[in-house]
Amino acid sequence: MNEATKATTTYDEAIHRNGRAWMAVAIAIILGVPLAISLYLDVWPPLGRLAAALLPTIMVFWPIAIVEVITFTPMLGSGGTYLGFVTGNLSNLKVPAAIAAMQSAGVEPSTKEGEIVSTLAIGASSLVTNAVLLAGVLLMSYLLPVLESPTLKPAFANLLPALFGALGVVFISRNWKLSIAPLALMIGLFVAMPTAPVGILIPAGAIVSIGVARLLYTRHLL
Repeated sequence: MNEATKATTTYDEAIHRNGRAWMAVAIAIILGVPLAISLYLDVWPPLGRLAAALLPTIMVFWPIAIVEVITFTPMLGSGGTYLGFVTGNLSNLKVPAAIAAMQSAGVEPSTKEGEIVSTLAIGASSLVTNAVLLAGVLLMSYLLPVLESPTLKPAFANLLPALFGALGVVFISRNWKLSIAPLALMIGLFVAMPTAPVGILIPAGAIVSIGVARLLYTRHLL
């Protein structure tokens, strides 16, 4: 085994070891806070009502969680995946930040270079997010009248579509043939089912995109 292979193996082992450890810590904190409150106050939710409240949430978010792991991991790499899922808000913030950083650096997803850039981008995004949240909490009383002004309100309402639209243009322009089928599918689903949950839209788009890409590749159309 040469030195480069040894370094790669050591890096991968460290990423998975630390990633699993911090995922366990995050789960323990998330579950530990309400558990500690219940133990301290000796107040426990009725199991029947708790199960009835959790069931709709599980039906919606567990499929989304599974699909996000399958969909985002090849794009973010091991380090970016662990860090992104620990810090959260992948679809709205971490994935766009990682994709934009890889695009700017000229590296591809599912490569060692792409994984390093993705991990650094997600880490920087998390730090910036925490700094902005801290500043927002401290300055909320001063910022709220400005943010809720009629002038800025339309901009905030369209912030997410503008972000993903800009990223979409970059990737669609790289290979427009691959974008036709998923775009047509998503537009059709939004027209037919405007309130369709993300748990249906994400896997449907991923399956169609992969299937069409495979078909075009086998027919030498890419």
